[in-house]
Amino acid sequence: MSKTVSLKKTHVGPTPIRESDVQHESFTERAPKRGGLVEFYRSPARVAWMPTGTNVPDYPKLAQFWWQNVGEAVAGEVAVDTAMDNLARQPDQVMARIARSGAQGDCGPKLNDEIDAEKWLDRPGSPKAKLANEKPRGETVDYDGLLQAWREGQGAPPKAAILGPLRVVAGGLRCRHYKN
Repeated sequence: MSKTVSLKKTHVGPTPIRESDVQHESFTERAPKRGGLVEFYRSPARVAWMPTGTNVPDYPKLAQFWWQNVGEAVAGEVAVDTAMDNLARQPDQVMARIARSGAQGDCGPKLNDEIDAEKWLDRPGSPKAKLANEKPRGETVDYDGLLQAWREGQGAPPKAAILGPLRVVAGGLRCRHYKN
């Protein structure tokens, strides 16, 4: 990529591609608007945080997986779950190939061992497993019974108390597409 194209891409996106982009005078002019990004890329701290400099291992190859899988899901060609599983698996396969090749030395990707989903979901703070029924059938609640349960537990409801997606208003329930 030429210096002028690289510099233009760096101005449009936040990640510099070349050292010359970071050192360019136009970046000095834009530094106050970049929230410390220019100073970071020009400092020795960059190496402490990013030992590869400004490089992302084979970013163009990895980026295509996002567009391919999300596009298939949006177009309805595959289920969303399938697309997201593919999006998780495919970049890992590329990164594993890069790691095995040793082409990037100590700065190459280091992947964790793959573990069973159940083991992952049992960890504290992990996402929750998919429910057997993600969209249960709605349930109609008797209005008088609802008010009676409320009175027994909390006293009489205020004139405009909010109950989930419904709003109790003097005289009845209304669907809520607004706050208050």
